[in-house]
Amino acid sequence: MSTPGGRGQRQRLASIVQAWQGKRILVLGDVVADELVVGVPLNIAREAPVLVLQHLESRLLPGGATNVAANASALGARVELCGVVGDDETGRSLIDALRAAGLGCGGVVVDASRPTTTKTRIFAGGAQQLVQQLLLRIDRVDRRPVPPTVTGEMASYLAGALREVDALLISDYENGVIHPGLIAASLPQAVELGRLVAVDSHGDLLRFRGAHLFTPNQPEAEATLGRPLSTLDALEVEGRRLLDDLAGQAVLITRGREGMTLIANDAPAWHTPAAPHVTAVDPTGAGDTVAATFTLAVAAGGSLTEAATLANLAAGIVVARVGTATASAEELLAAIAATPDQLPGPHPER
Repeated sequence: MSTPGGRGQRQRLASIVQAWQGKRILVLGDVVADELVVGVPLNIAREAPVLVLQHLESRLLPGGATNVAANASALGARVELCGVVGDDETGRSLIDALRAAGLGCGGVVVDASRPTTTKTRIFAGGAQQLVQQLLLRIDRVDRRPVPPTVTGEMASYLAGALREVDALLISDYENGVIHPGLIAASLPQAVELGRLVAVDSHGDLLRFRGAHLFTPNQPEAEATLGRPLSTLDALEVEGRRLLDDLAGQAVLITRGREGMTLIANDAPAWHTPAAPHVTAVDPTGAGDTVAATFTLAVAAGGSLTEAATLANLAAGIVVARVGTATASAEELLAAIAATPDQLPGPHPER
């Protein structure tokens, strides 16, 4: 389902990127610190058959909903973040870094009863190596629902913040923040105010019924449906059923190396391959990039296939890097300029 695009189509995509500059996005979800530790392999340990690394560098990167927010900001949006951190140095360092990057963190609540969710990835590699090998991941996470007092603080913040933004993007990593009470305090109000609502959830999508846009990966969509999506026909039929159950406007199912499938109201299913000429190094956080880009493009007036095309190009930028990463507006514009003349045709507007 493609039609010749050429220069006019590239100009159209670039104009959407320009149109979302300064859009106000509220990201609600699980704040995660992604710690990246890289070492140079030395030898095998004497005490056990494990690799010994000479420490090269450590970095603290935004993950989870924080990575969604960082991607939206890097793409040119004005971003407010609402979530939870622990009363610890990791949480303070992460929020300081986000504020320094221009993100609003007035909705981040400190919960002293839990640690800041942290995912530590240990890579073997070196400064001269393009591809580094992930050896181990260590998660520090408390998945219990946050206390009612914390939910109350977040709900109070949301009541005011939703009036000042163009879109709400809910990023649910099932780390205890997004639970029924908080969904009830955010989604219905956002819809009532006429805000675009997008959901990127690792859990049951049906909890967010009535939101506009959904960006699950294929396993997440399969988990909600309770059946596999092993063929394009199954993706189309079951994807349509999922969209009907969600009472939404569109579901964009990401499929890794197979690309993406867009299911939208009153339109045929739309499939696109993964971004061409991309060497995938690390898929970590690519779904966050897709969620941020897709939401911004629709909020800026792009059609759903234009938004999916931009999300696909942005994902191609970040999978070529190690660890969670962001795609900037400048990088995305360069990717648009480098695309072939054959681009997907426009999809009916939402």
